Amino acid sequence: MKRGMIMLALLVSTARAVKADYAVMRSGVRLHITGYEAVGDRVRLTVEGGSVEVAASEIVSIEPEDVFPSRPTVAPLPDGPYAELIRAAAEKHGVDENLIHRMILVESNFNPKAVSRKSALGLMQLLPETAAQYSVRNAFDPAQNIDGGTHYMKDLLARYHGDLSLALAAYNAGPQMIQRYGGIPPFPETQKYVRRVAKPVKCQQTSDGKCASN
Repeated sequence: MKRGMIMLALLVSTARAVKADYAVMRSGVRLHITGYEAVGDRVRLTVEGGSVEVAASEIVSIEPEDVFPSRPTVAPLPDGPYAELIRAAAEKHGVDENLIHRMILVESNFNPKAVSRKSALGLMQLLPETAAQYSVRNAFDPAQNIDGGTHYMKDLLARYHGDLSLALAAYNAGPQMIQRYGGIPPFPETQKYVRRVAKPVKCQQTSDGKCASN
């Protein structure tokens, strides 16, 4: 057994309940799990609604979910943190400011210095390549980050003809995953993200391609 498999076997040998972890599979899929235990040469993963067993060799690692500490200043628009920057970016790019507010809340909990395990940066969790694409020189600068993330969301809404769910899924998992699966990918992380952000916001594409709430 390879050293990595030995470490994985030790990791899952004791059943434990967790608030939120991800089982990273060799296929690249990340399963959102609430517990796991070894069953012979297989691993039983507890997922929302039940459990699933997979070969231990198919699991690359178990990773904790990114959780950013709450900031006591968080409040709804129009008086929440960075409200003026959100409004300015939303007006500039024609995106609903409440949508951007919700995205930031879910992405980073309004922590401008947030860094995820995938190296996503700042308030809107921009990957370095996305930041570069939208000329964000400093992803930890709130103004640059919000403007870049809002511009990216505008382009995704245009790409998916105003379909908010697809745009959000692409923002979370990447447009290549939308293309691969022909819609929202079967990743619990992405599906949860879409539900959390889209539920309070209804987006309709206007005649000029902008996103407007109703």
